[in-house]
Amino acid sequence: MTTARSEVPARARLERFDGAELALHWVNAGLFAVLMATAAILYIGPLSAMVGRRELVRYVHVVCGLALPFPLLAARLGPWRHAFVADIRALARFDDDDRLWLRSVVRRRRNKKDVRMGKFHPGQKLNAAFTLGAIIVMLATGSVMHWFRFFPVDWRTGSTFVHDWLALAIAVVVIGHIKMALSDGDARRGMIQGWVPTIWARRHRPKWYEQMTGRASEPGRGGPPLANG
Repeated sequence: MTTARSEVPARARLERFDGAELALHWVNAGLFAVLMATAAILYIGPLSAMVGRRELVRYVHVVCGLALPFPLLAARLGPWRHAFVADIRALARFDDDDRLWLRSVVRRRRNKKDVRMGKFHPGQKLNAAFTLGAIIVMLATGSVMHWFRFFPVDWRTGSTFVHDWLALAIAVVVIGHIKMALSDGDARRGMIQGWVPTIWARRHRPKWYEQMTGRASEPGRGGPPLANG
């Protein structure tokens, strides 16, 4: 199965992310991995004792935390920003299908056949919003903790509390994100190689498929190819 998927011809592929978006994803993933690893060393006694060099670990943690906004700013402001800006708009928009899917999840309904997804799944949209918010909050609280002498005691106490608990929430979300990625090889390929098989897009992201190809995703239900197909 893996071999067959890797031999998908170019004409049967759709570009999902460009090089700048892939670079942003993996740079952010690397920064988050280092932050989680260094946080674990700083807060878990046995790990801290085993690794040692606490000040170096703390320095790496702070530098990686301060670096988090820069890949996003580079992707948003650089000359390669066009695909990223379009994806930001798609991630920020929840349509009726997204809301229907979310209601079905809350009510634990299994039948989602009538929900037609765009480029991004509602879970991906929520994850993107959470990640952006987490970066802002962790940067703010981490700055208070690092430059503590400039802030009152109650600010430092509150920042420590928020920083620690949000770090735990981030760890849970990251584990869930990795689990979802491992469960769908074609979607994972989109984040590694930048493309997905057209048949995957037609089945799982029908509205995005129609936008990219100009063809109806479900000829039996949706009619003939669209006018520009």
